[in-house]
Amino acid sequence: MKRERILQFGALLWLMSVWILLWGNVSWGNILGGLAVGAIIMVLMPLPRVPVEGRVHFLPLLRLAVMFVFYSIQSSLQIAWLALRPGPPPVTGVLRYQLGIKSDLVLTLCIDVLNLIPGTMVLEIDQVRRIVYVHVLDMGSQKAVSQFYRTVAQLERLFIEAFERDSDWKPSPWHNRDQQYDDPAQEGSS
Repeated sequence: MKRERILQFGALLWLMSVWILLWGNVSWGNILGGLAVGAIIMVLMPLPRVPVEGRVHFLPLLRLAVMFVFYSIQSSLQIAWLALRPGPPPVTGVLRYQLGIKSDLVLTLCIDVLNLIPGTMVLEIDQVRRIVYVHVLDMGSQKAVSQFYRTVAQLERLFIEAFERDSDWKPSPWHNRDQQYDDPAQEGSS
């Protein structure tokens, strides 16, 4: 319960901050109004429960942020070169990658980061098997394909280090609950 209260307090502070930013100045009235509006929003329109199953490790999270910026700049330069170079357009295609991420929340964050890197777009996610199908802008050489797989493997490793270390992993009661309803073998055994 303590962790849930901390998350609720953080959400309330976030909503208060948004309220203050919307009004454009920091005043006691805006702070109190933001807290009131935030509390009303949290009571009348609660967000669904999201299982948080690990702990955040800040040093790996910082490395993840640095690598994300690096990959974004690197991909932007590659796309600029592909647009400006003479010759035919690049060979594109869809590659698949099986992630070792356990949490749906962390999987979503990883997919968001992959989508934000220029030149890649996640097209499909097999949530049960943790396979993602990614459209890649440049597949013209084995070096480019290998670079994609190295990038995704590095991001996956950093996400696991930042959020899902085995020593901190505690599956929530909701973990994989949806898959048991989708699995026909489970339905017959109930």
